[in-house]
Amino acid sequence: MHLIPVTPAARRCATALLGVLLALDLAPAVAASVPPPAPGPGGLSAPRACTKGQWPWDCLADCESSGRWNANTGNSYYGGLQFWQPTWKEFGGLKFAPRADLATRAEQITVAEEVVRRQGWGAWPVCAKRYGLSGRAHFVQPGDTLGAIAARLRVPGGWQALYKANRKAIGPDPDRLVVGTMLRLP
Repeated sequence: MHLIPVTPAARRCATALLGVLLALDLAPAVAASVPPPAPGPGGLSAPRACTKGQWPWDCLADCESSGRWNANTGNSYYGGLQFWQPTWKEFGGLKFAPRADLATRAEQITVAEEVVRRQGWGAWPVCAKRYGLSGRAHFVQPGDTLGAIAARLRVPGGWQALYKANRKAIGPDPDRLVVGTMLRLP
């Protein structure tokens, strides 16, 4: 018999679904007391269940691996963000460690930022959906300008379109970028 690997996130989701089905008669009372998740505009702000200091990587790691950056459960997904080995290799992870679970949190985040820049949040479909993350993003690096980012990533509409899509995250001055700020790519 061939078994399909199940990620920890999928296992938790199935467990949660079973709990919901068993408690259906309590659903109206519970639904009335639980506030809906905050809709992060373009996925740029932390939902209520995730603090700003955790956003977004520690939140995703909590969802993917219960926050265990050294996770290796034998399911072919490794590290806090549950990298599949071919993804780890393709996006430059081997310069840090042979597998994601052997890399530091910061090294895993560096690789994850490249994944999001090139492929979008779809690499973490369940957890990205949970936190309202979609599309591609860029994380501001030292020396970045909106013009340079827009040119390098071929943003239609140039730096102005990039600024318009991220004004809330950037603030009133498009020339003042804070390193680490997540910018949604239009």
